[in-house]
Amino acid sequence: MTPVDTIKEETTQSAAGPNIPLSPQEKRVIKLFPGATLADWEDWRWQLRNRVRSFEQISKLMKLTPQEERGVKGAGDKLTMSIPPYFAALIDDKDTGCPIRLQSVPQDHEFQTAPEEMLDPCGEEKSSEVHGLVHRYPDRVLFLVNEMCAMYCRYCTRSRMVGDGNHTLNTSTYDAALEYIRKHKEIRDVLISGGDPLTLGDRMLEYLISSVKKIPHVEFVRIGTRIPVTLPQRVTPELIAMFKKYSPLWMSIHFNHPREVTPRVKHACNMIADAGIPMGSQTVLLRGVNDKPEIMKKLFHELLKIRVRPYYIYQCDPIVGSKHFRTTVETGINIMQNLRGHTTGYAVPTYVIDGPGGGGKIPVNPDYMVSKEKGRYVLRNFKGELYTYVDPTY
Repeated sequence: MTPVDTIKEETTQSAAGPNIPLSPQEKRVIKLFPGATLADWEDWRWQLRNRVRSFEQISKLMKLTPQEERGVKGAGDKLTMSIPPYFAALIDDKDTGCPIRLQSVPQDHEFQTAPEEMLDPCGEEKSSEVHGLVHRYPDRVLFLVNEMCAMYCRYCTRSRMVGDGNHTLNTSTYDAALEYIRKHKEIRDVLISGGDPLTLGDRMLEYLISSVKKIPHVEFVRIGTRIPVTLPQRVTPELIAMFKKYSPLWMSIHFNHPREVTPRVKHACNMIADAGIPMGSQTVLLRGVNDKPEIMKKLFHELLKIRVRPYYIYQCDPIVGSKHFRTTVETGINIMQNLRGHTTGYAVPTYVIDGPGGGGKIPVNPDYMVSKEKGRYVLRNFKGELYTYVDPTY
């Protein structure tokens, strides 16, 4: 083991292969952990054990604003702060508007509640006949397998449950959920999520995936995760080898900003893609983070370069304490107008609002249909030009 402060080459060797440059900020962050080595930095378990969780720790990384200071000190009463050292190293400590900082460091705005905000804005609890299993849509279920994430996003839709350890998602709840899926033969699609399922060890994750895959009527299994973004070291050769045993699998990854697409993230996503696992990105529209068309376009271009298909832009859910993150719907529509026709179609996701209270995903798009009358449609293209399409007659 080589102590960090004796390293001359600013590189690390990941278990999977190529040397990845160690940034000056990463070297600064790792030195906050006495005795830590470069091997530790590449160990996802070390990253989880050493997440930045206290006011004292975050204060060593940056000068907090008064809003952040109050937010960090009060976060335990709402959603605890938790930032892996890797992700903390992406924060620009000189920029209070840094998109990584805004997503991961609490602010006192979180303690303000607007009238429209809810503890469970997606209505998951009322769609759960079995603890940890949400059955809203006819043919698919959301299987919540844990309450832990590597990094707790400050706008988290499930802040009512993640990070507190009180929802007791464990083998007994898993067995009840699996039995529910077996009995409901209309279920063909299972999304394994949490928390974040990739915070589980390989053995438990394999148990869950294999159990779902054994159910004859389940055709489609997805994993919902942010780990490849916040803790890419978790994507190990051992994890990939396990995934390949249960092909086909799909993965939905939560990306929000181009700065998240780092060399380590590219390496992790290349490993996932090379294993034959298609990846889609789910992006939350956040005020001050990604609410400009040029930022979204840059993000989606970067994702396509690492074989991640932009899938959804979500309007930020009205979770309690989210007003400072939420944009107007018109902001999202404007972004869509500046994507469609202005970049490749693969870089254009679907913009949706999750109907508050449990309505499910509702697509929201610019109005390209100007008029419709007796099979005659007047349409507007991305340049604002009008075209007429006429239905065939039979």
